[in-house]
Amino acid sequence: MISRVSITPEASEVIVQLKAKFGELMFHQSGGCCDGSQPMCFEKGDFIIGNSDVCLGEIDGCEFWMNKDQFEYWKYTHLTIHVTKGRGSSFSLEIPMGLRFLTQSRLFTEDELCNLNSLRYLED
Repeated sequence: MISRVSITPEASEVIVQLKAKFGELMFHQSGGCCDGSQPMCFEKGDFIIGNSDVCLGEIDGCEFWMNKDQFEYWKYTHLTIHVTKGRGSSFSLEIPMGLRFLTQSRLFTEDELCNLNSLRYLED
């Protein structure tokens, strides 16, 4: 099965550091209002997931969620979570480290579209 979301080695190193400090983590792709459109990292359970969210999969053992409406725009897109220097304007856990996660995207190939992993909803 093809994953809908993956992570770069550099971002994975940051997650290891954050897990050591905070424990279990989760991600939610911000929808673009106050926080821009960036992946936000929280302690698991600190961001309330609702019936309007969908889980695209996991990166380094962290669930990666997105609003269903936003997913409709991105459903044909593979997301890669990367990290870069600079302070984002969010409550994401990496911000005090002088870093911010960012999402890089590409369209799935036709073969990939036929073999995508299943989405998970809150009620699953």
